[in-house]
Amino acid sequence: MSDDKSPRAATPGTPGTPAAPAAPALHPVSTAELHQVAHGEHGNPHGVLGPHPHDGGVTVRVLRPLASRVVVRWSDGSGTAGEAELAHEHEGIWAGVIPLADVPDYRVAVSYGPDEHVTDDPYRFLPTLGEMDLHLINEGRHELLWTVLGARVHHYPGALGPVTGTSFAVWAPSARAIRIKADFNSWDGREHPMRQLGASGVWELFVPDVGAGTSYKYTILGPDGQWREKADPMAGWAEKPADTASKVFESSYTWNDDAWLEARADREPVASPMSIYELHLGSWKKHPDGRYWSWAELAEDLPEYVAGLGFTHVELMPVMQHPFGGSWGYHVTSYFAPDARFGDPDGFRLLVDRLHQAGVGVILDWVPGHFATDEWALARFDGTPLYEDPNPQRGWHKEWGSHIFNFGRREVRNFLYANALYWLEEFHADGLRVDGVASMLYLDYARPAGEWTPNVHGGRENLEAVQFLQEMNATVYKRVPGITTIAEESTSWPGVTRPTSADGLGFGFKWNMGWMHDTLDYLAHEPVHRAYHHGEMTFSLVYAWSENYVLPISHDEVVHGKGSLLRKMPGDRWQQLANLRAYLGFMWAHPGKQLLFMGAELGQESEWAESRELDWWLLDHPEHRGVQSLVRDLNTTYVDSPALWARDHEPDGFTWVDANDAGRNVFSFVRRGDDADLVCVANFAAVPHDDYRLGLPAAGEWEEVLNTDAETYGGSGVGNLGSITAVDGDWSGQPAHATIVVPPLATVWFRRRVPPTTGG
Repeated sequence: MSDDKSPRAATPGTPGTPAAPAAPALHPVSTAELHQVAHGEHGNPHGVLGPHPHDGGVTVRVLRPLASRVVVRWSDGSGTAGEAELAHEHEGIWAGVIPLADVPDYRVAVSYGPDEHVTDDPYRFLPTLGEMDLHLINEGRHELLWTVLGARVHHYPGALGPVTGTSFAVWAPSARAIRIKADFNSWDGREHPMRQLGASGVWELFVPDVGAGTSYKYTILGPDGQWREKADPMAGWAEKPADTASKVFESSYTWNDDAWLEARADREPVASPMSIYELHLGSWKKHPDGRYWSWAELAEDLPEYVAGLGFTHVELMPVMQHPFGGSWGYHVTSYFAPDARFGDPDGFRLLVDRLHQAGVGVILDWVPGHFATDEWALARFDGTPLYEDPNPQRGWHKEWGSHIFNFGRREVRNFLYANALYWLEEFHADGLRVDGVASMLYLDYARPAGEWTPNVHGGRENLEAVQFLQEMNATVYKRVPGITTIAEESTSWPGVTRPTSADGLGFGFKWNMGWMHDTLDYLAHEPVHRAYHHGEMTFSLVYAWSENYVLPISHDEVVHGKGSLLRKMPGDRWQQLANLRAYLGFMWAHPGKQLLFMGAELGQESEWAESRELDWWLLDHPEHRGVQSLVRDLNTTYVDSPALWARDHEPDGFTWVDANDAGRNVFSFVRRGDDADLVCVANFAAVPHDDYRLGLPAAGEWEEVLNTDAETYGGSGVGNLGSITAVDGDWSGQPAHATIVVPPLATVWFRRRVPPTTGG
């Protein structure tokens, strides 16, 4: 007998020797489930793919339909590493076991013929949305929705090295399954099915080794069994049209507008100067070959130009991604993506930043009332009318040929008001001008009798849209102090700018469409006929303080055969220019904030078209340079005259001197301020009025601070030699008066000279 006690290796199967421990078994999955995963029809592919502890090991399954060999290489973080070869299990699914009790950090080495590719496994990561996120999404109350849905880049540590990847998350509650197809999988979505997170309707997948610049789409299996390719509703970037994929973006921009934002937070817009230059970025200026200027190129020229003209704000026609340039941005497909025609989203941040540094606020046109019909975008997103109202009498806009949002669905309202916040918070916008509010408020908008569905009370008011607008306004004003919202609302809906706490819609301002139509109709008449239409210029003062108003001469007034603002004026070229100058002078003095569409400051002759840039060559002519100089002086004097803006919202800030001088086509009024009153006299007759007695609020010297007939503006030079002197004596309800010269087709502003106070 041998007395050797040294250990010996047992030979498997040898009688009388200990048996080797059995290898851990595969985590069992039915063939039916494997088939569903392989065909992209499984609602929870993470339940099959990725790592699954079982029987003392970790089963790893990966979906690689075209692979010839798959190996898993792992490290547990303590120096222990190894690899395990996976066996083909079913229809492109490979499976094997890592002999560890806990899930290690691992990578997947996939061979396609002789070439091996090492990748990370998307199915080893936990969801990137928490339970609170999903709860808020279900409730329609996730104010920062863009921080959890869409494509977001993440950076994680790992035993095998740091991991950078992108989380894709999309709301599609009626989808049976969703895959991601992208440039990282050669536009073959079979390898990247997404999981549904409970009953939230949210589908999610974190894909490692994917970062900024990646193009992608979702392929969605609807309840009808049809697959649809869709762009991401929450994408922060998109491909340049005519391409339609979404793109991953991670901002690296450093803002330099802290001083602007700090001052804005303390500003009350209604009692502050607001002179707005509206523009279409694609046609303000173009390259000689017709290409758009980039964000960076616009950031070099636009702030200097706008600030040089004295405008306090720009209003940009929609910068959100839209496929058809001829829609001017009003048929949106990607609500969270700045227009890729100009560059990436950080380029747009640069433009806003530079405008702020130049002292110019940024208002964005925003279109929550309807959306584009393109089949790759929001329409029937998950195979059902998800974003659009399912009732065609509420969900289809007959006038514009577009879908109307389902304002009765809380998740849709959440999508929209989160989008409003997104532009204000992520891009530092100072306000939103909300397009087409009237079309949202009325169920019978552009619909004849019998083609609209009444509300629950039998009325025509869209109660769900009202709720949305109130939610949106209350939310943005709560979160972003100092911003403003502006309604394009063309009816007499009450309380558009009344606070939501008082059952108003909660807007900061409303476009005064009535003022625009009335005054342009008046100006279209020859001066000899204007006496019969005098009330068209005064009627706006009957309701001027029923809302907080913006006076809009917008792009809508200079397209579709309406002609340019200059061409609306009667008479020869000199008279047209004089009418234009007089109108601008009247407009800037009228209660309300001003909005002027680009080109009017040049005396643009042709009506606007997005296919060409403005007629900058007009500035070679002194009469057109004169109009531009007038706009600059109007803005400068306006900002320097608190009487013109500090009490815009108060009836006591305005007094007619004479509203009834129809025979001479003259209008005169006082704008009252705490420092010095300003008196405006507008003469829309083609002849001057000598020895015109003007009532004034006080005796003393009044400076002629602006005269639209000045020679420097291209006028005839008729005026009052810089000042007038008022004497005591009632006239036109005023305690003093002066005899002045009123130039032809001109507006004159007078401001009282207050003697400086001397110390005691």
